[in-house]
Amino acid sequence: MSGNGVAEGAEEPRGAERITFEDLVAAIESKLTAAGAAPATARVLATNCASCERDGTLSHGVFRMAGYLDSLERGWADGTAEASVEVAGASLIRIDGRNGFAQPALAAAGPKIEQALADTGVAVVALRNTHHFSALWPELESFARDGRVAMGMIASGKLAVVPEGAARPVFSTNPFGFATPVAEADPVVFDFSTSSMSHGDLQLLRAEGEEAPVGTGVDSAGAASTDPNDILDGGGIRPFGGHKGAMLSFMIETLAAGLTGGAFTFEIDAEAPEGAHTFRTGQLYIVIDPERGGNEAYPARVQGFVDMLRGAGMDRLPGDRRYANRAEAAERGIPITDTIRALFD
Repeated sequence: MSGNGVAEGAEEPRGAERITFEDLVAAIESKLTAAGAAPATARVLATNCASCERDGTLSHGVFRMAGYLDSLERGWADGTAEASVEVAGASLIRIDGRNGFAQPALAAAGPKIEQALADTGVAVVALRNTHHFSALWPELESFARDGRVAMGMIASGKLAVVPEGAARPVFSTNPFGFATPVAEADPVVFDFSTSSMSHGDLQLLRAEGEEAPVGTGVDSAGAASTDPNDILDGGGIRPFGGHKGAMLSFMIETLAAGLTGGAFTFEIDAEAPEGAHTFRTGQLYIVIDPERGGNEAYPARVQGFVDMLRGAGMDRLPGDRRYANRAEAAERGIPITDTIRALFD
């Protein structure tokens, strides 16, 4: 490891415009281990973080490193935790992350998830007591690339969403994701919050001095606002689609917190230390082998469906932009931002 805390072999990008995926993973991994993460945990988190940056999901990429490091350094998250994995039924797997991070905990359950899929064709994964601070799509895409249909949802631990009629935030942004394999094509993967805008995107707008779209949120008095400062500091984000988004948040809270045995968002938000960036979340994943029961034609049928949508004018489907950014990064490297450059300071 070099004196600046970056792993040997990760070239410092001074004056450069791009960095390789491997070098970015190494730089992130080094920072995480220096802050107290176990090597295996650091590797999983670094790969996830670099993948988001590579694919252009900047609000969940290196931008999130400050929060990871803060939670590790103050001991709010345990970077050395080893998840407890329990097979609670033929298709039900319960994971207690023991105050570690969600992605390593999910990875630890990988063999038992595969066994459930082999036995029954379905795996329901109830994950609690873990910090999740990234996007859902990396894990969901991985399942889809193995030929599985996957859904995921998070009760994400920070009160941020004010539905109509509420006087204060009562939901988190409650991310939800879905992925499906497609014959002879990349999986279709979507990942969105049930709020009108993700918390990370709103923070980016604030950092860039830009306004949020009309309808994004309210200030501390409950008045509509497009100022990210008003929304983030004492106000709140509106759910998308009015009462429909609010009830999706309700569903996600009951499944990802109540069903998993994890805490509801309002409970975690109350116990988090001042200025916390990550929160102990509850997550629910449902993974299905679509070829069980003689449905081997499923990927081809989805391909035909996707072809119809594109032929009807839907020339951009979820994941298309990420895959295009990924291909460019493989050829030219990942664009170096000031946030990436700070990893080498």
